[in-house]
Amino acid sequence: MAKGFFTDTTLCIGCKACEVACKQWNQLPAEEYEFSAKSYDNTMQLSGTTWRHVKFIERTTAEDGVPASRWLMMSDVCKHCTHAGCLEACPTGAIIRNEFDDVYVQPDVCNGCGYCVPSCPFGVIDMVAQAAVPSVGPAAGDRDCGSLASGGVEGDESVLQRPSGIAAKCTLCYDRQNIAMTPACAKACPTESIQFGDVDDLKARAKERVTELRTRGVKGYLYGVDETTSVGDLNAFFLLTEPSEAYNLPAKPVLPSTHQPAGYAAAAAAAAVLALAGIAIFWVAPSGPGAA
Repeated sequence: MAKGFFTDTTLCIGCKACEVACKQWNQLPAEEYEFSAKSYDNTMQLSGTTWRHVKFIERTTAEDGVPASRWLMMSDVCKHCTHAGCLEACPTGAIIRNEFDDVYVQPDVCNGCGYCVPSCPFGVIDMVAQAAVPSVGPAAGDRDCGSLASGGVEGDESVLQRPSGIAAKCTLCYDRQNIAMTPACAKACPTESIQFGDVDDLKARAKERVTELRTRGVKGYLYGVDETTSVGDLNAFFLLTEPSEAYNLPAKPVLPSTHQPAGYAAAAAAAAVLALAGIAIFWVAPSGPGAA
């Protein structure tokens, strides 16, 4: 059965515990922060070394009695799409769908071509630019989950190094799932904004939550559930209260492959025009001994 995340943005307090837990468990380096003058958020976006990102979204327009100045918080992550653009684009088979129905990048198979990056309609997957970035580290069974709270992950000195120039993104804590453990981000979330489990169960729970919010006058809806777009449903879906564009999520995500039929048709039309032009030149051009 598919495993995934349900992220309820109405419960997110922007503490970034999920972001820190993800980096700690997966032994990912800190970003080199720059002053953006756009937000109080420091990481700004997902990357090859930031697999969880808490967005701070400032809203300044009053809507239906909602205060003009307010903040939206959202913990973003790979969506693990039903139809994943990154998986379609990968020429080496490095990106696969594992036994938990999650989209997983095999670092030892990735050749660093980067085709997956523009193929993701959500801008999630990215290339690891830094050299010697730590891999997922020691086996999950050799690590203590309590270290997420107490600080430090056992075995840091013996971590294998991941080469630079390969694609990376959220693995949905594949190593933890293999030993029946909750992904680090969901385990660390203090408000249960991030919930992990069977996708079907999460969807049922999420729909109940939407109904509850609406009875209280909150216009919540689910993003990534019962989708008719080319990516299909998302195994990591969200409860939002504003238009998806406010969270920098596309209203109608589109896979690059959906444009292929039009591209093939254009190529066929161009070939037909060239063929007709060649035939016309052949018949119109003068021939015979005195043609010159």
